[in-house]
Amino acid sequence: MGKRLMIYQSFAQLYDELFDDQLYQQWRDYTLNRLPSTCQTVLDLAGGAGRLACLLAATGLNLTVADFSPEMLSLASRHAAEAGVALQLVEADMRDLTGFPLYDAVTCYADSLCYLDDLTAVRETFQQVYEHLNAGGRFLFDVISPYQTDVVYPGYMYNYEDEDQQRTFVWRSFADDDVDHGVIHDLTFFTRLPDGNYQRVGETHFERSYPLAELQTALQTVGFNRVTVTADFGRQLVVPTTTRWFFECQK
Repeated sequence: MGKRLMIYQSFAQLYDELFDDQLYQQWRDYTLNRLPSTCQTVLDLAGGAGRLACLLAATGLNLTVADFSPEMLSLASRHAAEAGVALQLVEADMRDLTGFPLYDAVTCYADSLCYLDDLTAVRETFQQVYEHLNAGGRFLFDVISPYQTDVVYPGYMYNYEDEDQQRTFVWRSFADDDVDHGVIHDLTFFTRLPDGNYQRVGETHFERSYPLAELQTALQTVGFNRVTVTADFGRQLVVPTTTRWFFECQK
């Protein structure tokens, strides 16, 4: 999800604990299946709490995690220590990678690009990635499709409660009428305190998608001429009802 600093320290930890570990394993497999054997250095943009980076670092890759949220990077440091791997952690805006070295691969998953304001910001990020890739380097990312924002998300609701009823998570999504292919997510955690009362921690996130052709054009504009788009972590072809696109780009 997006990384907006509101009451983020507690929200970051709650969100991190709730996220499905199997998704990170699928991102890991998608990534490893598309990296050449010569790949050594990887930059994970919007890497959050570093769970994917830890999985990739465990294979011997040299991982850098860049994220806008210092609270998320603090969690990444903890996860790296628990996993016994080394991560380089950098607080940064993905639109400006000034000072970063070149990498063999750059990843950006969990539709993080969809939290940028507009296609111009997305194109700026593509340009920054291109400039920080070695020749032949890979850029791997995913984004949700307009089908997801326009058809699936409006009116969507997901509720989760622990077995011991100590924590409840409520996720509601609405169409954003002010933005083409925009969606608004209201995310709320209720955590039971020792006195029996519940603490409420919530955030509102804004996300948007773009037509596939616009993203492909933006990639070509910055120099990516070898671009493959698939669905379902690379296992399926793209169809009109695809909810998430996976991009494999080579410099």
